[in-house]
Formats: sequence, structure tokens, C-alpha cells
Amino acid sequence: MYLPPYHRLDDRDALFSLIDAHPLGTWVCQSAGGLIVNHIPFLLDRSQGPHGTLLGHVARANTVWHELHTATPCVVAFQGPQAYITPGWYPGKAEHGRVVPTWNYTVAHAHGVAHVIEDRDRLLDQLNRLTHAHEARQAAPWHVADAPADFIDSLMRAIVCIEIPIHRLEGKLKASQDEAWADRVCTVNGLRAYPGEAAQAMADLVQNALDTHNRP
Repeated sequence: MYLPPYHRLDDRDALFSLIDAHPLGTWVCQSAGGLIVNHIPFLLDRSQGPHGTLLGHVARANTVWHELHTATPCVVAFQGPQAYITPGWYPGKAEHGRVVPTWNYTVAHAHGVAHVIEDRDRLLDQLNRLTHAHEARQAAPWHVADAPADFIDSLMRAIVCIEIPIHRLEGKLKASQDEAWADRVCTVNGLRAYPGEAAQAMADLVQNALDTHNRP
């Protein structure tokens, strides 16, 4: 990933929080026939390994798991908040006109080697943990045990458990750090005026980047 020093995000807790908040990862791995790309909701287990471990599952009919019997490196990309940034917000537009649009975003890339886990108990544990993580927001959370056991068993036979110990975790935060100070302040104001959670989340990131550096 292209990563200028001022866009580098090394805070592991911030990267873990990004993965937790945006768990649908773009999983890319190599096969004899070329790259394979899948979109998988992952659960991050912070307790496994120095950089955590990603837990997920795929349909048994998805042949990607056949490619995982050799130590093939892979990467999972997690997309955080993003927003289009118009130069119309910049004071520089009226002052000199030498401004252009850009796109702000934040991402985490988790590198590792994926493993197939053919263990029913570990798969069931993963399903319970994944369900708990997402159902916790519901007024009446659903539990795996709420469904008939034979129904769950039949579905479990149709999926394959995947674990990816993270060997390297890198992050990027593009939040207008390379723009003029006044333009960055006006970017926050512009984003605040936009409806939607994405714009507000990016406004927070741009503001946080401003707050962590003294004004020149």
C-alpha cells in the first residue's frame, strides 16, 4: 500500500477499533489460477498472537478453502470512514484557485496466512462469538442456540472455519493532513454540514488530526 509518512496509522488500538467497527473484510489470496477475492465478515480475536487473529467462515461450496492447504500469504483490507472532499470548502479556492478535490479515507490491512479449521467445536465457538458481537446491539438478541440443533448442524456442515493469524498490521489515515491548515479547518466545517454518519465520522478524523498537531 502506498503510505506517505503523514498518512501512516501505527496505533494498534485504533486499527483494532476500525476492524471491530467495519468487520466486512476484503480478503485477497493467491491461487494457481490467480488472485481470489472474497468479502467476509471477520471477528478479531485480540488474545491470539501479537497482532491478533481474524476468525471467519466461508461456504463449503466456495473453493477458496481448497487453496489454503499450503502456506499462501493473504491480506484482508478493512475500509473505515471515507468521504469526498470538495475544493469548494477551501479558502484557497477564492484566494488563488490552485485547489483540487480529493478523497479522504481510513483503512487497515491485515497480512497473514489463512488456515482451514476442520473442528466442529471451534466452528461453533466462532459462530457463537460472531453472533454475540453483532446481536449485542439488538433489543432482543438472537442466539445460535435459539435455532433447532439439527438445523444448526446442517448449516455448519455447509461452511468451513477460517483463521488468519495476523503477521503484520498496517493502517492508513488520509484525513487532509497534507492540506493547508485553514483548508483543513474548513473541511471539518464542510463535512459537519453534510448529513449521514460517514461525513460525521470523517469530520471527527480530520478534527482529531488537527488536534494532535500544533497549528503552524
